Amino acid sequence: MSPPGRQRGESRGATQDGTPAGQAPLRLALAIFLAFASVYFFSALLRAVTATLAPVFSAELGLAAGQLGLLAGAYFLGFAAMQLPLGSALDRWGPRRVLLVFLSAAVLGCVAFAAAASLTHLLLARLLIGVGVSACLMAPLTCFRHHFSPGAQLRANSWMLMTGSLGMLASTVPVQWLLPALGWRGLFVAVALCLAVAMVGVAWLVPADAPARPAASGQAPQADGGYQAVFRHPAFLAVAPLGFFAYGGLIAMQSLWIGPWLTQVGGRTAEQAAQGLFLVNLSMLLAFLCWGLVMPVLIRAGWAGERLIARVWPLGVLLLGVIVWQGQHAGVWLWALWCVCTSVVSLAQPAGAQVFPAALAGRALSAFNLVIFSGVFVLQWGIGLAIDALRAAGLDPVHAYQVAFAGFAATCALSFLWLNAWRWRRRGAPAWQAAHG
Repeated sequence: MSPPGRQRGESRGATQDGTPAGQAPLRLALAIFLAFASVYFFSALLRAVTATLAPVFSAELGLAAGQLGLLAGAYFLGFAAMQLPLGSALDRWGPRRVLLVFLSAAVLGCVAFAAAASLTHLLLARLLIGVGVSACLMAPLTCFRHHFSPGAQLRANSWMLMTGSLGMLASTVPVQWLLPALGWRGLFVAVALCLAVAMVGVAWLVPADAPARPAASGQAPQADGGYQAVFRHPAFLAVAPLGFFAYGGLIAMQSLWIGPWLTQVGGRTAEQAAQGLFLVNLSMLLAFLCWGLVMPVLIRAGWAGERLIARVWPLGVLLLGVIVWQGQHAGVWLWALWCVCTSVVSLAQPAGAQVFPAALAGRALSAFNLVIFSGVFVLQWGIGLAIDALRAAGLDPVHAYQVAFAGFAATCALSFLWLNAWRWRRRGAPAWQAAHG
């Protein structure tokens, strides 16, 4: 019996106008989802594990806050650098081929990280890991854009992010349990082996996409690969600051800075901080599960993604202000609630991509991903530099963290005002429906 990766029927391609020609059968859809979910699980684990390992790196390697931020951010720098070529590659060669090539680099990066003997080597290996896993979300989202209905796309996107939250969950207490047996170097070797096994699943289960059709006779291919149309679109301009500061900030906090806040500001031990991160990531997992369940219903009721963001995200901004104000008294549950409220911004990515034809899906998704992960890198490193500078100016750790995080909260508030300015200019109409208005 042939694997699903060899069974894709011609009827499930995209039509000329870019709409899916039909939804994949349930069994095939589940196989595709699970294959993609397995690699995204380890991608998210690698993204977030620095929050759990931060005390270990500080103790063993003597890394300061700025160096920790740079080490964590190197992943996102490599990730962001690949988004534009990744989008064009996905549209040209299809998700399966592109993902397998990129994952090969991720496996090499994990092995190199385990063998690194200096901060420079760690940074280069972490950069390579970021490059390697940069397709782990965009490949499935591109596949879903071609073969799933709009409501199913939002559901599948939320459940992919739920899988990522499960990976981030595994990066907390389970990693703490494994450290005495494997050490952090052995941990990265184990992840490399798991990624190699997951690659076999992708090769076996994910359908092979046909290469993109060449331009019609007499038409020159677009020199900008379609990105000019994406970057100039009102949908992209409206949500770009939200992606950079809100979505990027959520990932920056979740994958690094919540952990040091709990130890440096809250006075918790490394083990207690790992337990706190476990609760935060469990809350995120449940949030994405709920988004996946309710989004098709909400869409039918007229609650588009942008409308939900406008209603729910301000609560996240207010909660971040409360956390900064309370300082050492801000508990784990406040952080969990902030993450849950801010998770609503994840709906912007798949909803915004639906503005563009399926032939541009990879580029539209990757362009927004570039904004997100550029924000993660800038915020992770920038917050670390700010904390170090404030400490050098004489502030104690608690107040240094509070001031740095207050600056982050201010950027979130400004990006919310930017989004609402766009909504007001269009008299409240969703900006990412501008192409159809």
